[in-house]
Amino acid sequence: MKPIRWIFVIVTFLIGIGAGLAYGWIIDPVEFFDLTPDTLRADYKSDYVLMVAEAYRLEQDPGTAARRLAVFGAQSPSAIASDALDYARTNGFSDSDILLLQELVTAMQAWSGISP
Repeated sequence: MKPIRWIFVIVTFLIGIGAGLAYGWIIDPVEFFDLTPDTLRADYKSDYVLMVAEAYRLEQDPGTAARRLAVFGAQSPSAIASDALDYARTNGFSDSDILLLQELVTAMQAWSGISP
């Protein structure tokens, strides 16, 4: 390639980057909203509950697990965990993940919420 073509390619590339940045930062910037976790899609909720189940397996503290699940709003922790378990069963989660969620559901059902 001739040097003039390389210069044309580089200048075009830089103009494209500049135009993209100008559009994204000045013309139509991203608007962030304060959304609560209960607005997540079901798959993301289930992933979060699975992470809570993994932490529960290590910590064995149902109160902490219940507080972590409380970010989803008015539902009880056992209902939140049950919903995630149902989603996991119908959407092909691994057997080990389903077992973790089942342990969390059992713990949340047995947890009274009353601290000693």
